[in-house]
Amino acid sequence: MKITADWLLSGPATQVSKVLTDAGHQAWFVGGAVRNAIIGAEATDVDIATDALPEIVSDLAQRAGFRAIPTGIEHGTVTILAGTEKFEITTFRNDVKTDGRHAKVTFSTSLTEDAQRRDFTMNALFAAPDGTVTDPVGGLPDLLSGHVRFIGDPHQRIREDYLRILRFFRFTAWFGSPENGIDADGLAACAENLDGLDLLSRERIGAEMRKLLAAPDPAPALAAMSASGALLRLLPGAAAHLIAVLVHVEQAASLPPDWVRRLAALGGQDAETTLRLGNAETTRLTNLCDALSAPDTPGTLGYRLGPTDALGVLALRAALMTREIDPADSAAALYGAAQTFPVRAADLMPALKGPALGARLKDLEARWIASGFTLTKDALLA
Repeated sequence: MKITADWLLSGPATQVSKVLTDAGHQAWFVGGAVRNAIIGAEATDVDIATDALPEIVSDLAQRAGFRAIPTGIEHGTVTILAGTEKFEITTFRNDVKTDGRHAKVTFSTSLTEDAQRRDFTMNALFAAPDGTVTDPVGGLPDLLSGHVRFIGDPHQRIREDYLRILRFFRFTAWFGSPENGIDADGLAACAENLDGLDLLSRERIGAEMRKLLAAPDPAPALAAMSASGALLRLLPGAAAHLIAVLVHVEQAASLPPDWVRRLAALGGQDAETTLRLGNAETTRLTNLCDALSAPDTPGTLGYRLGPTDALGVLALRAALMTREIDPADSAAALYGAAQTFPVRAADLMPALKGPALGARLKDLEARWIASGFTLTKDALLA
């Protein structure tokens, strides 16, 4: 088969691959860009595999007027900038030694050898510059049937890089078929190698969990992740049962996927630390969790949290009650989010200052909210 993606037909992709092939080297587009082109999805990164050594790739690119950056030279990767486009070009390679996080590699001239060291069959699909697809490990039927399968022995693949446990669940969430179910051998291998998760950095764990939770429907993958023990290993106390209901609520209300909202639904301890959340992410998660059990009305939620998180709280509340969001509640939240408190500190000065000023402002704001945002500035000050 052939792919005909926009990125493949673009000038930069053609030019960069031609630099290699004109010099007598192989140039194969590989990985996510090829996988996504086959199923009609957008590509985020375009990677190229070649038999040319990294120093040769750099030299050829610079002679052609491109910028070459040795982003992972010890692993054979050179990043080429062609105008505004970026391409990671990596020499075919073999892993000769791994410790579960890093690999020592030797370079190869064999596409098949390079394919066999990758993680999943659907990620080892190669496309020539003309779009012709080569499938050395049987990834095409797996991709088309939604079967996320490790290449070769799942245990070996996982022990080469324990992050592949999380990638297995993440790719299942995005590309797996719920009807066909999760790959049994892969799931068993993940469950038997959970100790390896302790070797991973929190940044890598957090990056994978963000992507998993952002999938259109991560519920089946998270249920399998929970059954394997991986979810509790990362987030003690977390439970996946609410996610399926939340996804239904989100879809019924036309809410886009939101990984922070879904993390709030998972619960669990120390998510901020385990997933290395940023300050803004931590604040959002805390606000969602606190508002979930607070008595705030939909209008108050909108005013306090803004439209996105107010609707997120309504979705979480609805999921807990196994119902959909009341449209009137959504309207009230959006109305509240559009309101601005009409009184300012200057309106109460100089008669009040310090703690007394703060307390008075808080009291007036509470009265204004309780009125349904109807009290005017003059009415409040009177």
